[in-house]
Amino acid sequence: MSGTAAGNGEAAQADRPALPDEIAELTDLSNREDPYPYLGKLRERSPYRPFENLVVVGRHAQISALLRDPAMSAARHRAASSPTPHGPRTRNFLHLDPPEHTRYRRLVAGAFARRKVEDLAPRIREIALDLFRGTAETGTLEIIDDLAYPLPLRVICELLGVPFEDRPLLQNWSATLSTALEPPLGPSAGRMPTDAARARASFVVYFQKLIEERRAEPRDDLISHLLGVEEDGQRLDDYDILATCVLLLNAGHETTVNLIGNAVLALLRHPEQFGRLRADPALAPAAVEEVLRYDAPVQMTTRVVRQDRLLGDTTLHAGDTVLLLLGAAGRDPDVYPDPDRFDIGRPHTAPHLAFSAGPHFCLGAGLARLEVAVALELFGALLVRPRLRPGGTAYKRNLNLRGPASLLVDVDGVRTG
Repeated sequence: MSGTAAGNGEAAQADRPALPDEIAELTDLSNREDPYPYLGKLRERSPYRPFENLVVVGRHAQISALLRDPAMSAARHRAASSPTPHGPRTRNFLHLDPPEHTRYRRLVAGAFARRKVEDLAPRIREIALDLFRGTAETGTLEIIDDLAYPLPLRVICELLGVPFEDRPLLQNWSATLSTALEPPLGPSAGRMPTDAARARASFVVYFQKLIEERRAEPRDDLISHLLGVEEDGQRLDDYDILATCVLLLNAGHETTVNLIGNAVLALLRHPEQFGRLRADPALAPAAVEEVLRYDAPVQMTTRVVRQDRLLGDTTLHAGDTVLLLLGAAGRDPDVYPDPDRFDIGRPHTAPHLAFSAGPHFCLGAGLARLEVAVALELFGALLVRPRLRPGGTAYKRNLNLRGPASLLVDVDGVRTG
């Protein structure tokens, strides 16, 4: 999971001028399939101030430096145009700064340690095998509904101790809540849609019940772990655990859904690269890294400036929101030669920023990488002549959390082993 962009507040929107052409093109729904030409224009202008309290940054080196800069805050309420601060009970550690962020992250991080994630590989493979064999025998695989959603959702449900039969509710709430994670651009910036607010409330009620059940009867799951974890006498309270559960099930899960969809689409659109993967399944982890660079599932994140500073010739003022275009950074020609070419054998001399960087590097990156690598390896090994169905691809409306809403793949069969 990675940090996601947030709005700047309704009050500021009333006084904003019309969107500049570069921003209007990027936010235009008709450009969802390929936003990269418009991201490229913004990268060339970076740093760019389209509005009084907003600076857009798209160059890899600039974004990498800002993500690691302690003068940049992840706390949304610091923004000059934020109408009211979030209260102290908002414990989503994505929006906390060190040292508070460090403490909360350390309490949660043990559940995502590398060895624990690696131990999940057999179970992830088992789930993925069931999904492939259960749906592709019909001759058609709807990648998003048949694979991309159920695989990471089942994994995180099992980790948290959430009944998988509640999947329809959780999937609907998660998709709805994601509409609130759009960047501070356009007429709806700063507003949480009513449906998203209801989805968040439903998540809270749902996890409150599970927390009480685990307090009375602990199990071998993440909710029980969060209830019991302690370090240097510090523990998480129920507000912290609620925020963490919603974060893990929503942000992390949605990111992985999009990453699987983007990966399958990239491979099928580049048959020579898909052929390389099928010939050598050990390339699956490298394919995941190239997709993260080439078509990041999280396109943007924000930081708020704590104190005035220069970025190039642009002054970042205290209270400014800085919109970091992670998707643009992944195609920066100063870092990646021929950046619009998809190449699963590309040597990544500079790390991509799809999982952020610095203290807010995505806690679930290892799990997401493993889930998608397993899915791609089996996709290449099991399916006979997979191909995109003409007209079978449609993108989500989301600008930030990028991925297909539907992705139909026709196959001639499924191999048994």
